[in-house]
Amino acid sequence: MSKTTEVTLIRHGETEWNLSGRWQGHGDSPLSKRGIAQAEALGKRMKPGDFDFLYSSDLQRAMHTSRLLGAPSGWEAIPREDLRERDLGVLEALTTEEMLEREPEVYRSFRNDGPAYAPPGGESFEQFCGRCANAVEQISAAHEGSKIGIVAHGGVLGAFFRYAMNIPLEAERNFVLLNCSLNRFEKKENGWNLLSWGDVAHLEGIDSLDDA
Repeated sequence: MSKTTEVTLIRHGETEWNLSGRWQGHGDSPLSKRGIAQAEALGKRMKPGDFDFLYSSDLQRAMHTSRLLGAPSGWEAIPREDLRERDLGVLEALTTEEMLEREPEVYRSFRNDGPAYAPPGGESFEQFCGRCANAVEQISAAHEGSKIGIVAHGGVLGAFFRYAMNIPLEAERNFVLLNCSLNRFEKKENGWNLLSWGDVAHLEGIDSLDDA
């Protein structure tokens, strides 16, 4: 009989590019002052026994978040490249207005051509969601019966939510992806179960942005 494995997905703290409306993808932007405060507040909430293992996307906005939330409990995150945000190719680091000016056809296809479309130099939503699901499955299989924290990105959280809840990739998103939120799942023999989503109780008085 398999043991229950708990996985908590955490979106990184707010970044400067979140504030300016730039699409980050594999590009990186430092945490904003509020993003640092969010991660520190999360660190104060967490207790040493909450996680047996902590993983993080290797992008600096996630790694910085993991250091701030992990410091009080003595956790050091294990970085993984496959936990990165979606690779947006030529659309990376642009605002929506800049996309419409510089890459209007690409942006139109990105919005309208479905999960199989990949922007030049980037990956499709289909490829991205498969990567995210595989990453979380590999991590949970390596630590069966453990409590695992994963610091990643809004897109990663959304991709795994769809996978775990059997939501079609084409379906419009109707769930939030908040900075420094706790999003808990458990895995049993019958698959994944959602325990809680979008928990930001630790951010009293600190706003948290939804993903684009």
